Amino acid sequence: MPANPGEIVDGKVIKLLKYGAIVELEEGESGLVHISEIANEYVRDVAEYLREGDQVTVKVLASKEPGRFELSIKQASPGGVGAGVAAPRARRSVNESFERRLDSFMKKSNQLQNERRRGRESRRRRG
Repeated sequence: MPANPGEIVDGKVIKLLKYGAIVELEEGESGLVHISEIANEYVRDVAEYLREGDQVTVKVLASKEPGRFELSIKQASPGGVGAGVAAPRARRSVNESFERRLDSFMKKSNQLQNERRRGRESRRRRG
């Protein structure tokens, strides 16, 4: 049975694009989930949220041509959060790694600033 606009259906991500993802629906139909329809937050990289082969629940927004649809993941769930896509993948490990690198950078930066400050103060005392 073909999907109709307004319906919520299950699908499988078959291809990731820079601007969204192609999702295969039942009976060989497919559609595009635009990057703005993946999550309620700003999505910079589709691959942080989806991978090829992921099972997703989507809402059919419109029919573009027979068998091709505009889809939304974030509108598929009642709360608008996006079924199964509540948070980006690997965000925690990326954030932890970033925090660790930032701490290291700040320590080195503070050490350099202190060394330069001491050097300036010793030059002032001599001259």
